[in-house]
Amino acid sequence: MEKVIGALWAAPDEDRAAFNARLRSELPEALTQAGAAHIRLNLRDEAVAPAEGLIQRWQAPQQDAVVQFWMPSANARFRGAVDSALAAVSHRFALWLVAESTIIPNAAHPPLAGERTWGWSQASFISFRPDMAYEDALAFWHGHHTRIAIETQANFEYVQNLIVRPLTDGAPAYDAFVEECFSAEAMSEPAAFFDAVGKPEKLKANLDAMMDSCGRFIDFARIDIIPTSQFVI
Repeated sequence: MEKVIGALWAAPDEDRAAFNARLRSELPEALTQAGAAHIRLNLRDEAVAPAEGLIQRWQAPQQDAVVQFWMPSANARFRGAVDSALAAVSHRFALWLVAESTIIPNAAHPPLAGERTWGWSQASFISFRPDMAYEDALAFWHGHHTRIAIETQANFEYVQNLIVRPLTDGAPAYDAFVEECFSAEAMSEPAAFFDAVGKPEKLKANLDAMMDSCGRFIDFARIDIIPTSQFVI
């Protein structure tokens, strides 16, 4: 089995709520019929509006939704039905083959099939710094930053997806996709995000440690970070 990450765009004149409704009602069944499994949708909806200030943008227009799924082979020869299903519900899409690493599984707020997962999900498409060798950036991410992300944040799910290769022409040149889940309060309260409620000194220390670590391997000019509602099918 291989894991695929997909970014989906709505038509320029389409209401996002209508786009989200179509994805939820049509895409899981279509992907299942096409041979995909373990489907997850990350949708930008009204529930995550309070996290608007956390958005970071490279793509214009920025992706409207993310879909994650597994399939026996992501080879283009065997992906035709999947691509057709995605094309039927979106204005355009991009796909990447990834290697998943579950750092923190969601044991605190297990998702219910088809329902919105508790809290919210930060979906991050990231690129490594161009002045670093790829191997050095990867080693820093896994060997240093992963620990910082665990220790400084109140994330109850943390999944790293290393991009192996793009699967579609024109897919943005990211190096990884990261999904982290937080409480609803963390959308607008930094202290809730950085596990420091009522502790201003800890908030500053955790924020400083996170920003320093990110800056040592991430290219901030080539990232897209979006708040989403998570739906596990």
